[in-house]
Amino acid sequence: MSDRMARTILTTYRWMGAIVYPFIGTYVAWRAANGKEDNSRRRERYGFSPRRRPAGPLVWMHAASVGETNAVVPLIERILENDINIVLTTGTVTSAKVAETRLGRRIIHQYVPLDLKPAVSNFLDHWKPDLAIIAESEIWPMTILELGARRVPQVLVNGRLSDRSFASWKKRSFLAEALFENLAHVVAQTETDGERFAALGARPVTVSGNLKVDTNPPPVDDLALAEIKRQIGVRRTWAAVSTHDGEEVAAGEVHGLLKAGHPGLLTIIVPRHPERADAIVKALASKGLKVARRSRNEPVGPDTDILLGDTIGEMGLYLRLTEIAFVGRSLTAEGGQNPIEPAMLNTAVLAGLNVQNFREAYQRLIDKGAAKLVRDRDMLAGAVNYLLKNHAARRDMIAAGAMAVEEMRGALDRTFRALDPYLQPLMVKSRLRNGSGKPA
Repeated sequence: MSDRMARTILTTYRWMGAIVYPFIGTYVAWRAANGKEDNSRRRERYGFSPRRRPAGPLVWMHAASVGETNAVVPLIERILENDINIVLTTGTVTSAKVAETRLGRRIIHQYVPLDLKPAVSNFLDHWKPDLAIIAESEIWPMTILELGARRVPQVLVNGRLSDRSFASWKKRSFLAEALFENLAHVVAQTETDGERFAALGARPVTVSGNLKVDTNPPPVDDLALAEIKRQIGVRRTWAAVSTHDGEEVAAGEVHGLLKAGHPGLLTIIVPRHPERADAIVKALASKGLKVARRSRNEPVGPDTDILLGDTIGEMGLYLRLTEIAFVGRSLTAEGGQNPIEPAMLNTAVLAGLNVQNFREAYQRLIDKGAAKLVRDRDMLAGAVNYLLKNHAARRDMIAAGAMAVEEMRGALDRTFRALDPYLQPLMVKSRLRNGSGKPA
């Protein structure tokens, strides 16, 4: 009965997608008008491309956004070493810029097609991938079904399922099994993630660790870093990064509580969504705080309270300006954000209690003494105050973070080994083609 229900739901989903496809242009146009789509490349969202498919084996790699894109760059580079072509799809304008900056013309970047049958079919008809590799938790039913129908192996790498996602899929376990049975392999981040994918019907499942640990620290423009450091001078700093609604105000209130005890204190706030900058500035100004916006190149003056990092792709800059970093979506929001980059860039890590989506990474850092969790704004103020006053404690946390990150490395090698059965035939095909000068 459950199999029949799953087939019915997925068939309905397939045909509903085909019905709405002709009318989806208004939605994509609205997104483009609001900066969420690249207007000049909107046709890619329907599966069309002006680029020709290169000859030889081709892997389709998908990474939803900036974090996932950065995580798979080392994996992409390793695959490219074997003369295999890669089409990388992402879903956001910012992740497209990351792909261009870090990979350039070594890969073909496309925006991911909408999960509607005509768009997915257009994409697959054009690119004819030999293998599909999906990063983290991108579960798109129509894409999975279409790849399955064409017998294209699909591997989920760096896979994770949050508490909420797992609970949602578990309520519809018959549907999850109908989808996950199409995956040739799931390479999960943690044992917990692996157990969850297996419980939902994925086979086989292996555990690799987090690919984000095997990436390089986020880059920085050295000239920009030197200039802002010159502006800051000898002032003490702390940062609240990847913040969500409510956490910027909390950081501003922490600044107010600590300012008297730490004259000249500068607080750096980096919102997860920079488009909220106007509202954030208004909220902080209402508390009497003077804000310098990075997006407007406003200088950090002697009376600046807050440096607002309202730009994309400059986390490497902001984290290099401090030794204390609160990681958001953990105090007034839930799930947390990845603490690995702050630990990589020599900061003592603080976060709220709601870090479920990165539970294992935080646990590793906490066990080493590299991170501390706080209940609320007042406890955050106390933790920042302690770390500002205690150089030795701060340096111990930073050193512990570096040690924890080093111990967590190895996911790239384990992931590549898991991919070996699917990549080997493509490597052979590539070698034969290059050796003969003719397609294999």
